[in-house]
Amino acid sequence: MAHTPTLQSLIGGRWLGAEAATPLHNALTNAVVYHTHAEKIDFSEAVHYARKTGVPALMAMDFQQRAARLKALALYLVGRKEELYAISHLTGATRADSWVDIEGGTGTLFAYASMGSRELPSSNVLHEGPAMALGKSGGFAGTHILVPRGGLAVHINAFNFPIWGLLEKFAPSFLAAMPCIGKPATATSYLTQALVRMMHESGLLPEGALQLVIGGTGDLLDRLTGADVVTFTGSADTAARLRTNANLVANSVPFTAEADSLNCAILAPDVTPDDPEFDLFIKEVAREMTGKAGQKCTAIRRIIVPQQQVQAVGERLRERLAKVSVGDPSVEGVRMGALASKDQQRDVAERVAMLARGNEIVFSAGDGFKPVGQGVENGAFFAPTLLLCRDGLRNDAVHDVEAFGPVSTIIAYDGIDEAMALAARGKGSLVSTLVTKDARTAAYCVPMAAASHGRVLILDRVAAVDSTGHGSPLPQLKHGGPGRAGGGEELGGIRAVRHFLQRAAIQGSPTMLAAVTGEYVRGAAVRESEQHPFRKYFQDLQIGDSLLTHRRTVSEADIVNFGGVSGDYFYMHFDEIAARDTQFGKRIAHGYFVLSAAAGLFVSPAPGPVLANYGLDNLRFITPVAIGDTIRARLTCKRKVDRNRTDDKGVGQGVVAWDVQVTNQNDELVASYDILTLVMKRS
Repeated sequence: MAHTPTLQSLIGGRWLGAEAATPLHNALTNAVVYHTHAEKIDFSEAVHYARKTGVPALMAMDFQQRAARLKALALYLVGRKEELYAISHLTGATRADSWVDIEGGTGTLFAYASMGSRELPSSNVLHEGPAMALGKSGGFAGTHILVPRGGLAVHINAFNFPIWGLLEKFAPSFLAAMPCIGKPATATSYLTQALVRMMHESGLLPEGALQLVIGGTGDLLDRLTGADVVTFTGSADTAARLRTNANLVANSVPFTAEADSLNCAILAPDVTPDDPEFDLFIKEVAREMTGKAGQKCTAIRRIIVPQQQVQAVGERLRERLAKVSVGDPSVEGVRMGALASKDQQRDVAERVAMLARGNEIVFSAGDGFKPVGQGVENGAFFAPTLLLCRDGLRNDAVHDVEAFGPVSTIIAYDGIDEAMALAARGKGSLVSTLVTKDARTAAYCVPMAAASHGRVLILDRVAAVDSTGHGSPLPQLKHGGPGRAGGGEELGGIRAVRHFLQRAAIQGSPTMLAAVTGEYVRGAAVRESEQHPFRKYFQDLQIGDSLLTHRRTVSEADIVNFGGVSGDYFYMHFDEIAARDTQFGKRIAHGYFVLSAAAGLFVSPAPGPVLANYGLDNLRFITPVAIGDTIRARLTCKRKVDRNRTDDKGVGQGVVAWDVQVTNQNDELVASYDILTLVMKRS
């Protein structure tokens, strides 16, 4: 025991733990490789440290700065990833399994760094507009803002993804300025500890931003308040127990669960064994059964196929599973490793026995299962196991019992409606896959599947070229599901960051709303000066800097010339007689001519700080512009985002959004939009 390392918790900025407690085993050989620590954690200290040190340290940065820190952290971890691969091997994972965990985790950091840089402001107030008028005179308006909660996030994770499981929660909560206390599942906590040590050693984490709990959570949940958040990944039973913690309920502490579920793959009736989609279906199911030895919350547990294809699917899956070499991943050719522990091995065996009652075993350990490698006799290996349920409407076990390993059940159906009914019997799942070559089938089935699944993959020969697969949650898309799957949401791009922020409605004058949101709000006071706003450097621009342009009267020649340049000869612009019969009663100018004319009114043509225009947002044409109408534009600095970047010459740049309002001679709004520009910083 003295020679076996003892894991440590990171609490209050220091590493805690010296006395060995629970032994942790190598999944491949069952040899003891680590121990948890026996010292009790003072969760009062952990919570106080997060609130009093972590929150101020994170709030000293803005969204953009925290996004930049995530990117730097991801780069640092990539540089040390081979150390993590070496430790991940002890969990029974193959290199491919570890890639999903390690590279998937750092990839999530990169993704959130990028999304935060693109979509979040250079402040700690996220305006969730648009603002809306609440009175007739224009002096009273309302909008929504999202702000950091001022609390901490407790992230409780499962054993199957010790790295990705922490990082996919850490990334959005870090962006939201919430210090984290991570609690990994004990069986593979040694890999999470290695990750957190690296993060701590990087020097990139603000003080108090991340703490680590090895072992139990003690009274941690009892110390939380309504400003805090709890997230959980694991079994539905544990999620239900944690969700009803008396303190969490009493203080309305937000609780998000992502629980294991009975995900399905559906082979549509239009697919035959001669179609490429049939092969895709077989490959997807086999991959999900054997990847991470089936220990994925997204793994395919139910294989829903037409009655007429049951035999073909069974035979093809048998052939494919028989070729899977199981054993020590360091042995060349091994494609599936071990379960995470002997306890997990016993649990899966018990659940397979439950599933086998009333069903047929198509492939199992009896088909020549023998793990390869030295010392694997006592490892936590489990044979890929395929069952067949011929009456899924009457067999409850296949929809209720999950064997969290390389186990899946073929379920036969008659007609696509029965297939969808079987899919829904899972009582809420993380993901389903529909394999079809018929777009009409997809249009019919997906809305029904979406009602009980958090994500739906439609797989055909076209999507297969780039598809990331059934079991791969992406940081840009929601991860979570209704019902049994926990009812929560993780990932989903900036949506996930919003989960960790507090939303509030604010009301007041447009000028006051602009001051609070850091964005110009229509009707707010503006600042006009002799210097054109496009002549100001990024640092010198202020929200509300504005230019009201001179006027331009639109002529018939304008419309004719624009039609010639653009090739747009739509009748509304050129046919006087036909135009009379429309709702406008006359010829009108091209909408894009109005945009071009407005640009001509507000652009400052000489070289200056504005470097490029890279897009329009929220464009609306509101009132038609006819021949003889006179237009003008108001250009106002709406929003500034300092992305802390420089060009190849070392010149700093920021992003500026400009509010543009184009009006006619009656002061009616004819066009409204935002222009996005890159603006040079003053050296």
